[in-house]
Amino acid sequence: MARRAAVPAGPLGDDFSFVSPVAKYVLFFFNLLFWVISMVMVAVGVYARLLKHAEAAMACLAVDPAILLVVVGVLTFLITFCGCVGSLRENICLLQMFSVCLTIIFLLQLAAGVLGFVFSDKARGKVTEIINGAIVHYRDDLDLQNLIDFGQKEFSCCGGVSYKDWSQNMYFNCTATNPSHERCSVPFSCCLHDSQAVINTMCGHGMQARGYLEASAFIHTNGCIDKLVNWTHSNLFLLGGITLGLALPQLVGIILAQLLINQIRDQIKLQLYNQQHRADPWS
Repeated sequence: MARRAAVPAGPLGDDFSFVSPVAKYVLFFFNLLFWVISMVMVAVGVYARLLKHAEAAMACLAVDPAILLVVVGVLTFLITFCGCVGSLRENICLLQMFSVCLTIIFLLQLAAGVLGFVFSDKARGKVTEIINGAIVHYRDDLDLQNLIDFGQKEFSCCGGVSYKDWSQNMYFNCTATNPSHERCSVPFSCCLHDSQAVINTMCGHGMQARGYLEASAFIHTNGCIDKLVNWTHSNLFLLGGITLGLALPQLVGIILAQLLINQIRDQIKLQLYNQQHRADPWS
């Protein structure tokens, strides 16, 4: 944090300012960039949401990627708006709001990382709960469906703990009373990769009715939770770099905002001092 400048012994010119144009405009353009990004996020999220059917729109709000994108975009828009206007107008109130919001977000991210490491079992249980919820709503949301298919293909896995977790979905449920033609099946993204140019979307048909050994000849039987945990342990440096990349702009924004706030306060003191000196030159 920059040291407060002392009040000058005599009046300075009207064109003198403690406010650094570098700090001011770096913070402004820094926020302007993320402000534009936030508007794009909101636009994409709203567009994706409007493309969905009305019945799907109310089916799974908690795990809808479009809703998540809109929420994050709106929050980013509001925070960066305070930073943009606050830095450009040299408004202490808006800059303090910007700094406090960034500090809270940074501390929440830090706390989430620490708690996730310390309470890894509970974090694993929460991840399992989220994945199971996504499995239940697999057919209700096209974005969610594409996200799950992408994850199962990339991690070569199927379901949460095992491929039989897909019985939680009403279409894939493996009970005799299920009238769905997909009964006892798994999504095609669970299937083993082959060299065929045309994807066989029926390759997961009836796989839940087979044992692990028999099903493993056609699909991935291991769940995605263990694969995700193993990938996390194998890519700690990559995750650390991503975390640092997210935290560094926040820290820069906080430091610049506090620096600018102190400079604005010093400028206000200087203006008050000059006014007093002009009113009473013998003081």
